[in-house]
Amino acid sequence: MLGKLKRALDAVLEGGLWLAMLGMTLTVIWQVFTRFILRSPSPWTEELAIFLLIWIGLLGSAVALKRKSHLGIDFLVSRLNEKWCRIAALCVWCCIIFFSVSVFVFGGIRMVTVILMNNQISPALGIRMGWIYLALQISGFFLTLYSVEFIVEELLILSGRKASPNQHKELKVMLD
Repeated sequence: MLGKLKRALDAVLEGGLWLAMLGMTLTVIWQVFTRFILRSPSPWTEELAIFLLIWIGLLGSAVALKRKSHLGIDFLVSRLNEKWCRIAALCVWCCIIFFSVSVFVFGGIRMVTVILMNNQISPALGIRMGWIYLALQISGFFLTLYSVEFIVEELLILSGRKASPNQHKELKVMLD
């Protein structure tokens, strides 16, 4: 049940990211077309492209974390044995949770609430700005969700209830 819900949330996240990227691509193409071909630039395209870029950056960070594709400096960690690497990974996931919850979720809720209460409207599109910055909470939710998932995975490996990826590689080499 929980696995199905997570897969559905993953699909919504990645689908939303693809839609935002498609929307931004089409918006920029339209902007270039109206500016250089029609010689009458569209007034709303630049603002929409900026808003979509915000969503792409924030949702993309969650997708990158899910795929463990974030940049990292592993100079020191790569010199540790597997147990200490896993403990270092636990510390990193805990830091990500702390940052995501405090800045993205709680800070984002506060910011969106203030912006919605002040009724800030974007000049070209007429969108309430609180809806634009809602990407903070959504990204924070997914960053926290994936970090908790990775913490559970690391704890299971450290406790011996789940084989580590290195053990899977060793087993495959032995079987070949």
